[in-house]
Amino acid sequence: MDVLGRNPESRVLPTVPPSPVLRREAQLVDKPPPGKVRFKVCQMLTTEGFILMPAPSTAVRTARRSTARKATRRSVCILGATGSIGTNAINVCTHLKDQFEIHSLTACTSWKKLSEQSLEVRPKMVALNDKSSIAKPSENLRALRDQLLGTGIEMVVGPHAMEEIVVRDDVDIVVAAVVGAAGLAPCIAAARAGKTIALANKEALVVAGSIVMPTARKHGATIVPVDSEHSAIYQALRSGEGKEIKKIILTASGGPFRTWPKAKIRHATVDQALAHPNWKMGPKITIDSATMMNKALEIIEAHWLFGLPPEKIEVLIHPQSIIHSMIEFVDGSVIAQLGTPDMRTPIQYALTHPNRVNGCSTRLDWTKIREMTFEQPDDRFPALQLGFEVIRLGGTSGAVVNAANEIANEMFREGNLLFGEIVEKVEEVLRRHKKSGFVKSPTLEQLLAADTWARKETKNL
Repeated sequence: MDVLGRNPESRVLPTVPPSPVLRREAQLVDKPPPGKVRFKVCQMLTTEGFILMPAPSTAVRTARRSTARKATRRSVCILGATGSIGTNAINVCTHLKDQFEIHSLTACTSWKKLSEQSLEVRPKMVALNDKSSIAKPSENLRALRDQLLGTGIEMVVGPHAMEEIVVRDDVDIVVAAVVGAAGLAPCIAAARAGKTIALANKEALVVAGSIVMPTARKHGATIVPVDSEHSAIYQALRSGEGKEIKKIILTASGGPFRTWPKAKIRHATVDQALAHPNWKMGPKITIDSATMMNKALEIIEAHWLFGLPPEKIEVLIHPQSIIHSMIEFVDGSVIAQLGTPDMRTPIQYALTHPNRVNGCSTRLDWTKIREMTFEQPDDRFPALQLGFEVIRLGGTSGAVVNAANEIANEMFREGNLLFGEIVEKVEEVLRRHKKSGFVKSPTLEQLLAADTWARKETKNL
């Protein structure tokens, strides 16, 4: 079942040559007659058509679960494997191969990189979530299948492939690194399955924090943040309790335009916006960092992760990106987490939490640190106020701001929008939503509807 209670209808694509004897269409039989073997349809994506693959018996499934429980290594599913977070997660798991095994990898469109990763680490399963259907497989999906033919790696196909993978009994940890609202459904599915979720996808909480967090609590799922700022707060909280927090301070590098005047920022080019001084990230997140929309999303995310009102969340520009965030406790103590700008550190902590082991990330060299400076953000970065407004409004506002930003960000990267117009578009779409269509206590369907509306509205403005 998917997060809306529908049958995902995903299909497993075995990457072993089909048997010509079994080349015919079959139907999934839930309760076969006595003495019969249960089969399910598997699409081979070749002219060979359908083949029959025996579905595992109850005894086999039970044995598999038992074996998984006895395994010393934890099984990791990486959603968004070809992005910067996913690539680093593979690096961490490979470094800690005695503790973790990579169960599955997914990507949206980057089939070549997914193929290379799969051939290198040999996961059990892969999925290319490019909206292909069984009836109309994309060229990318066909190409991926051809590359993996003969490896024994299974491919899961369909619009709900990621959800189907994350709920499997043999998955222990889900690294949720899919960029954008596309990562929402598998995140909720993983929460319902009680998984440990290493959460790198901001949008899951920005769009549906009111659903994700209660779902995780209800089903015993553990959410450990991967964002460096939230990971810093999560780690610092080991020094106190939530009720003892006076405020948290989320640090921001200031991006490439920290010292630019407002007029110049408005007309910044794509190349200039992508030139982040400290972090190596994907293009969407890098542009978000330049507008500081990423920090607005992090403000909302912090609200849901730590249960804090907006007056207990502060943002401070720290150009050196050494202090990743801080907590000021009620007694005046400030606990900060420091480190190099290397995402492998928070990724590893999310995987090994609450333990720490020798890692593969770069280390601070204190002899090379000359200064640590701090600045208050100003009106050159209006996106920050959107984060606080979304917390105060609640409801469908997060879904609208997130969706409008995704489209405006994309329009800028495609050359159809000025840099300074990105946040302006998002502000206008939210203003229109507050006038008509805002829902204070939305269902998941209403959140998804608000997302769809905001995307269309942003394109049409």
